[in-house]
This record gives sequence, structure tokens and C-alpha cells, in this order.
Amino acid sequence: MVAILFLLPWHSDSDLTTKKIESSSFTDDEMIDVYPLMMRISVMRETNIFLIKISKRDNAVENYKKASKIFGVDSEPVRIWDFSGQTNLILMNEWNRFPQNCHQRADQEVLLEVQVYAISENMTCKSEVKKDDSASDQSKMNGFSLGGSPVCNGSLGYVDSTLQNGNVKGGGPFGLRGLENLGNTCFMNSAIQCLAHTPKLVDYFHGDYSKEINLTNPLGLKGELALAFGDLLRSLWAPERTPVVPRVFKAKLARFAPQFSGFNQHDSQELLAFLLDGLHEDLNRVKHKPYVEAKDASGRPDEEVADEYWGNHLARNDSIIVDICQGQYKSTLVCPVCSKVSITFDPFMYLSLPLPSTTMRTMTITIFSTDGSIEPSAYTINVPKFGKLRDLIRALSTASSLRNDESLLIAEVYANCIIRFLDEPSDSISLIRDEDRLAAYRLPKDAERAPQVVFVHQRMEEYYILGKRTSWKGFGVPLIAILPDVVDGSTIQKLFLKLVNPFKRSKDTGPVDDQDSCNSNPNDAVPQTVADSESTDDAVEETTDSEDEFQFYLTDEKSKIMQCKLEMDEPVSLPELQKHLYVLVCWQSKALEQYDSNLLNTLPEIYKFRLFPRRPQDSCTLYACLEAFLKEEPLGPEDMWFCPSCKKPQQASKKLDLWRLPEVLVIHLKRFSYSRYMKNKLETLVDFPIHDLDLSTYIAGMPEQASNNYRLYAVSNHYGNMGGGHYTAYVYDERENCWYDFDDRSVSPIAEESIKTSAAYVLFYRRT
Repeated sequence: MVAILFLLPWHSDSDLTTKKIESSSFTDDEMIDVYPLMMRISVMRETNIFLIKISKRDNAVENYKKASKIFGVDSEPVRIWDFSGQTNLILMNEWNRFPQNCHQRADQEVLLEVQVYAISENMTCKSEVKKDDSASDQSKMNGFSLGGSPVCNGSLGYVDSTLQNGNVKGGGPFGLRGLENLGNTCFMNSAIQCLAHTPKLVDYFHGDYSKEINLTNPLGLKGELALAFGDLLRSLWAPERTPVVPRVFKAKLARFAPQFSGFNQHDSQELLAFLLDGLHEDLNRVKHKPYVEAKDASGRPDEEVADEYWGNHLARNDSIIVDICQGQYKSTLVCPVCSKVSITFDPFMYLSLPLPSTTMRTMTITIFSTDGSIEPSAYTINVPKFGKLRDLIRALSTASSLRNDESLLIAEVYANCIIRFLDEPSDSISLIRDEDRLAAYRLPKDAERAPQVVFVHQRMEEYYILGKRTSWKGFGVPLIAILPDVVDGSTIQKLFLKLVNPFKRSKDTGPVDDQDSCNSNPNDAVPQTVADSESTDDAVEETTDSEDEFQFYLTDEKSKIMQCKLEMDEPVSLPELQKHLYVLVCWQSKALEQYDSNLLNTLPEIYKFRLFPRRPQDSCTLYACLEAFLKEEPLGPEDMWFCPSCKKPQQASKKLDLWRLPEVLVIHLKRFSYSRYMKNKLETLVDFPIHDLDLSTYIAGMPEQASNNYRLYAVSNHYGNMGGGHYTAYVYDERENCWYDFDDRSVSPIAEESIKTSAAYVLFYRRT
């Protein structure tokens, strides 16, 4: 009985003298003890008093046996927690009221009152008072109310029991208090509920953790974050039903992490990362961090190097967070040039796992020629949902029968302008949204890096505001052509006329004769190729008075400014350090009559929901996510590794392996992806184990540890899209073998089969 045994130091240090009160004693004999300690344990919402006397002559083992005998829990750990956090203060204040080294009357009692908020329901009170004992002794047991949140054998539960005639009855919530939403603070509530139901953290913050607060750590927050979190956790476990208002904690959070200030929606995983790191620094037991220089492996055994790295880490970092939440992984880098191998062993607080592709994605893209040989054509292809741009180009090349001497340039079109070129093959196509519009341009392979001209279109449109008015409006899809070495206004005009030649209306619009169609050469139906385009040059040359059809202006990338009109004999130079020359083409009414501009306006969305059947639910296993995280892959161009042998950055290959697993394993599923232009959320359903997550096959080394098996006990969920959405938490109550849904202030039971959803964002496992 931790609370009772904890009183012995104060009891032993005093010289107070009291006598034994037989009516409330639980000692086995009638010997007079000159150093007794009287405890009055009052239980919430009850007026009965429970007295216990512990003698100085008894040792801890005897007191433990007596406590176990009283509460009927043979050889099992018995704990009484003071959830008010004032036990130490009460004991010290009460004890200091009496002068030390003084004599008291023999019949004077020293009563120390301790409020007990929790004991386990299996701790039935079996007093040694027999049935035929006096009524006054029996009355002390009748109606003895025990309420609160028990911590027994490391498990958490809730109980609001009433002990009547030796039996525990009744029930009520403990640890099942919700958190008020202060305004888009559901992300904070979700993360806090998961941490507040981590068993060893509950044990820790219900104990005397103040002695471990590091006030001198420059990386810490002077203990304020730890104290605020501890107070909030105790409030969540107090025997109340009303939701907790985390206003004080939110204020502390905003003070130390301004990114979480205000009332905007944030990421629960980002808050969790800050909170774990902040608690660690506030509670770091290392007051003076030694300087430790990392040594190279130099061919030494991995076990030796890993232990050395871990020892160096613990020399500077030692807290309850490190004890239960930090593990270690092995990182291997290999230089592609000199094959230099670098091995390090780094700590981790959580694992951020990618979601691998398990289904295909349907995409529709329109291909344009850059030489005017064929009309635009739309192609619908299937690509891996989380594949790369190279996968899209490969599938599109196959669908369009791209020749070996050709390549494709992909561009995103918005508001009749090209807003970006997708020219990095390693970019993820998951960043392309269904409502985006993509155009692909066929280029000769030897001209991929040649300068290009981009033609953007405008035409005169009428509108009525206080009468009839006209203005130039953009329309159609931009066209691209390869620029020759010498360019003038006439060259620009010829390139454009060549590009729009497939859009020219035929003079003979009558139907084609069926007999002629049947007897004609099949090759006549094939669209013109680059080789055939020479026959169109004469037609281009014969074009007269083209200014009556088109006018050309140099413009900027967004086509907002007409810089200057192009004259036919005036040379044109490409802007310095730019690959593209942007030309604005103003279509005159005569051109709109001669050319079918509707072909330019046809650019479908990537995916139109009503045109395709409903997509199947994308799913994968948690093990597949882990394998994707651990697989070897090259570093990106922005993450180059400085090779000590080559003496310059290299795009090395990287391989991760799990080496040492923590007591509590936090797994972050990377559902959110970001790019320069957009944000996206992956709705993949991850099938994660609830009862037995076995990581034995993923451990590279064999450090001494209890088990590699884990059980799920909490989940942070995110519903909705990136712009807003809502966070909740699922928490497992081991005592009741029941899951609960924490949705801000609302707390309700939930079936275990409902835990696995596509909203699961952060998973919390504990070792079994």
C-alpha cells in the first residue's frame, strides 16, 4: 500500500508519543507502541472515517502484508493514489505543527487525514473484526465508500464503488472525462486523451514527479509545461463527470509554441511531437549534459556500436519520456560513387510510416502536338495511386503509341494558362487532384532542353453592363513549339500557323462517300506525322494577310501584361535564364470563322466522378506501411548526403532498420502530403492489429528486451479534408475490456470492430 508505506519516513523521524487506540487498531497484538502513527482516511462523498495505525516497530514487509490482508488482495500490488496532488503537502504541514523533541501526553493522538480517491474493485475490505465484534467497530466499515481511478498491476480502470458488509458494489466513470472544445482545439483534445490514458504516464503524473523537474535545462520550459500537463491529466482522472476545460493548458501551449496559438485547426501529430519533446526536456534528469562525440563504426560489430550510441544518448537524455517512448533504429547510407558505407544508430520518439500504393488511379490527359501534325487527343489511363510522375508518363506513352524518338512534357493548365510544368520524374502523382487539368505535349527527344515558345489565346467577347461592351478574354489550351536558333516576328507567326493548322475548318464540309471510304488506302485515315508536315508548309506560305486573323504580343508567364507587339521583321530574343518565351495571340473575328476553336477548349478534368464507376476503398496493412518505411531508396535531390570520401554531396541510398523498440510505440500514418502548390489527404484504410502487433521479423539486432509484441490502446483519428476536418480519439479501458470514443466533451463506448477506419491517424501501442 504505497500511500501508507510512504508515511513511514515522517513517522520514523519524529519523537512524538501517542498511545494505542484499541477500537480502531488493526494490529495483531495489544502491545503498547510509544511511536504509533494514526491515519484518518476519509473517502469522498462519505462521512465515515477509516482509521489505520502503523507502528514504528513494524517493517515495510509487515505493513504491506497488513494492507493486503485488510483489502483482501493477497500478494498483489496495492496502491492508493492521491489524485489531488496534495499528500506530501498535507503530511508535511500536519507534521510540522508539532514541535520536535518534545513530550506529549500519552493519550494524545496525531491524526493525519488523507483523501483516498481510488482503489481497485477487487480490493474488498476484509477487516479482522469478527461478526460478533462490537457494533461500534462494525459501523466503521458499513457504508465505506471508495471512489476513483485504480492503478493496479499497471492497469487503469474506473470505479465508484460502495463497500457494504464487505462487498464492493456500484460503478461510475473515472478517466472518462471529456475535454471542452475551446474553438478548433479538437486536435489538442485528441492528442491529450491518448497521452492521458498511457498507463505509465498516468502512474508517473499521479506520483511526486515535481522532484524530477529540470529548472536549469535551456531546452526545457522551466517545468511549466510538465506541471500544466500533470494538472490536466489529474483533472481528467478525478472522480467527476463534467468535461474539463483545458484553458490553462492551452494558454501555456500558446506561450511556448506560438504555432498553436489562436483558434485555427492544427495537426494532432505535430502537437504530440512538441508535447513529448517538451515534457522530456522539462523532466530530463540530466542536469549537466556531457559533450559526446559520435565515433564511426569502423568495422566494429553493430551490437557494440548500437550500445555505444544508446549510452551516449542516455548520458544526455534521461526522463520518463525516454524510459517509455524512445527507441532506436539503424541507418545505413551508401555512396553511389565510391561505395562508402556509413552506419549510425539514432533514437526515435515515434515512427512516421508512409502509406504504400495498393490500387490504381484513373486519369484523363489530353496530348497536343508541337508541330501541328495531329489534332489533340484525350487518353484515359490507369496508374498507381501513389506512383511517381515517371509512371504516369510511361502509361501515357504506351496509350498514345509514342515513338522512340519522342518524349512527353506534362503541364498543368488553369484559367487558360500553364501554371506549372511537371518535369520532375520522381514527384508523386498523389499531389495531382482529380479536378486538375493536365495537357501533354509531344516533343522530339533531342529537343527536350531546347528553348520553347508558349502561345496563349485571347478573343474579343461581348458583355452587357449599362449597354453593350466588349473586352479581350482568354480561352483555350496553350500551345507549345520548339524555337529555332534565330527568331523574329515572322518565325513566331509561322510556328503558330503550323500549330493551328489541324484546327482549320475544311472547305468541303459534306459527308465522306462510303464507297470512297471503303476503297481508300487505310493510311489515308492516319493523322499526319512530323514527316508529313512538310506538305503543309506550302499552305502556310500561301496564307496572306495573317494580321487580319491573328495579332502577336510578347507577354509574361501569367499572360497579364502585353509587353510589346511583334513585328514580322523584328528579331526576338529569349529572356535571360528562361527556357520559355510567352506569346499572347489575339484571335480576330476572321480567324474564329476559319478555325474550330472548340478543339482548343476541350481539356477534361483528370477524373470526373460521374463518368467513372465509384472507386474501391484503398486499403493496406500496417505491416506493408512498415515495409515501405524500411525499404532501401535513394535520397532526394534536396536531401543529398555529404560523402566523407568524395568530399562532396552525393545522392546516396538509404536503408532503415529497427534496432531497439520502446515500451510505448507511437506510429504516425502519413496521410497528409504537401507540395508547393497544394495539400492532399490520403483516405487509405490501414488494417492495423489491435491485440497482437508482432515486430519480431522487423528487428535488425537482438537487444535484450522483454517482448516485440504490442497491443493497441489508443488511436487519434482525423475526419474530413486538409482545410478543416475534425479530430477524435479512441481509448481502450483494460479493466472493463471496452473501447471508448472521446469526441471533445462527449465520451461514449464503441465496439472494437469499429476501431479500424480510414480516419486512423496516430496509433498508440504498448508492449505486452
